[in-house]
Amino acid sequence: MSYTALYRKFRPDSFADVKGQDHIVTTLRNQIKANRIGHAYLFTGTRGTGKTTVAKILAKTVNCENPTDDGPCGECRTCKAIASGASMNVIEIDAASNNGVDNIREIVDEVSYSPAEGKYKVYIIDEVHMLSIGAFNALLKTLEEPPSYVIFILATTEVHKLPITILSRCQRYDFKRISIDTIVGRMQELIAAEQVQVEEKALRYIAKTADGSMRDALSLLDQCIAFNLGQELTYDKTLDVLGAVDTEVFSRLLRYVLDRNVTGCVELLEEIVMQGREMTQFVTDFTWYLRNLMLVQSSDNLEDVIDMSSDNLARLKEEAQMVDVDRVVRYIRIFSELSGQIRYAAQKRILVEIALIKLCKPEMEASKDSLLDRIRQVEDKLENGVFVQGGAEGMGAMGIPGGNGYGSAGGYGINGAGGSSIGGASRPQLPKAIPDDIKAIVAKWQSIISNADNPMRTYLKSARLSLGADNNLLVVLEDGLATDYFNQNEQHKEFLERMLADFSGKEVAVSIQSVKGDRDFEDHYVDLSQVIHMDIEEEDS
Repeated sequence: MSYTALYRKFRPDSFADVKGQDHIVTTLRNQIKANRIGHAYLFTGTRGTGKTTVAKILAKTVNCENPTDDGPCGECRTCKAIASGASMNVIEIDAASNNGVDNIREIVDEVSYSPAEGKYKVYIIDEVHMLSIGAFNALLKTLEEPPSYVIFILATTEVHKLPITILSRCQRYDFKRISIDTIVGRMQELIAAEQVQVEEKALRYIAKTADGSMRDALSLLDQCIAFNLGQELTYDKTLDVLGAVDTEVFSRLLRYVLDRNVTGCVELLEEIVMQGREMTQFVTDFTWYLRNLMLVQSSDNLEDVIDMSSDNLARLKEEAQMVDVDRVVRYIRIFSELSGQIRYAAQKRILVEIALIKLCKPEMEASKDSLLDRIRQVEDKLENGVFVQGGAEGMGAMGIPGGNGYGSAGGYGINGAGGSSIGGASRPQLPKAIPDDIKAIVAKWQSIISNADNPMRTYLKSARLSLGADNNLLVVLEDGLATDYFNQNEQHKEFLERMLADFSGKEVAVSIQSVKGDRDFEDHYVDLSQVIHMDIEEEDS
C-alpha cells in the first residue's frame, strides 16, 4: 500500500478533532443541534487552517443517520459513502479549474433534483474567488434562494476578490491562523501515534515556520521525519532539512551590524552559505528575529508572544539595550523589502550582502530613518572622541604650537584656534614644524608601500597623509573596506609601522583615520604631501 502523507492520514473526521477554530466549531455544533442550518456558508482564511476539512465534516454531519455532539458517527452507510467519495449528496468542486459559466449552470440545473438518499445535497466550492464574473452572476439567484435540501459551502483564501453580492448571501466564518502551541500539541499527538521521537524544540521551530497553517506544519514534519528515518528528529537536523539558521547566528550577525563591521557580516554570511542554508529562509528568520528584538524593547512582559528559549531571550534583552527602536525599525524595513525581492532573484546572496552593507552604512540611503541613524553615528563618534572640540588654550596645553585644533588622533583643524569648525569656512592651519623622519616617509611613501602585499598595498596607495599629536603619522583612508582592513585587525597596522621603522630606522607611531571623501579630508586635515612638496620647491629655488 502506498504511503499516505501525515496531513491526509490524520485529517480530522469530527468537530472534536479540529484544532484552533473553536469559535467556528461551537457555532456549527449549535446550529446543527437547534436545526438552524444555513443555506450558504463562506469559509475564509489563510491556507491550511481547516476550511475544507470543516466543510466536509459539516456535510457528513447534516446527512449522518446517527449524528453526535462531535459530528458524524462515521459508521453509518451515508458517512462511509461520503468518506469514500461515492456519495451523490456531497459534491466538491474546484473553482480553479471549473470557473466558467457552463460549470456553474450545471450546478444550478442539478440543484432542482432532490437527494436520492439523506437529507441534504451539499456543494463545496473550493477557491471560489477563481470563478469568473459570469459564473458568479449565474450562481447568485440560486445561492440566495436554494431549495430547502441544498447547502452551499464556499471556501476561499482571498475573500476580498468576491463580489459583495455573493458575500451578502452567505454566513461568513473567518478561520484564524493556528497558534504555535496548538500546532505543537497536535504534532505531539501524531508522532505518538506514529511512534517517532522528535525534540520539542524541533516541533516548535516547525510550527513557527508553518506560519499558522496546520497543513504546512504536518508537511514539514513529514519531510523532516523522512530525512531522519529511524532516528530521533533533533532541532539541529530540522534546521539542516529546512535550510534554516540557528538563533545564535542571528545574534552574532546583529552584533556585527551594530558595530558596523561589514567584513564580519560578509564572512558570517559566507559561513551560512557554505553550510547550505537557504537564503530566502534566512531573510525571513532574521526579519522575525528583529521583530522579536523590537517587541522586547517595547515591553517587559512579552515572553508569551516571543516563542524563544530562556537563554535566547536573555541574549535578546541584552541586545535590546544596545540599539534604539527606530534603528531596529530601519533594519526590519530593509529586510522586509529584501524578502519581496529575493524570492525570484537569480543572485540571492548578492542581494543579502547589499542589505547587510545598508544596515552597517546608513549613508547609503536617503530615507528618514537612515538619516536618524547617520546622526546617531556622528553622536557616537563624538562621544568616543573621534572629533573633540577644543580652543587654542586647550590645544596649547597639549604642547601644539600656535594652538592648532586636533581630532581624537591629533588631526589638524577641528574647531581649534584659527582652524576650521566642522561646518566652518576657514581651512586647517599648517603645522609650525614637521619632523624630518615624517618628511622622508611622506616623500618616499609610494616606494615604501610597494613592499606590502595586496590588498594592503592597494589601500595605502590611495591613502592621504597628515600629522597628528605627538608627531604621529596620520594615515587617512576613505571610510569602508580600507579602514576596516586596518581597524579590525591590529596586525595589519603593526606591519605598516614595521615597514616605516625599517625605512627610517626609528619607531614611527601610526594612527588610522577615515573620511567620507576628498572634501571631508580637506576640511579637517592638512595634506602633508602638498606641504612637503612646497618646502622642496622653495629649497630648489
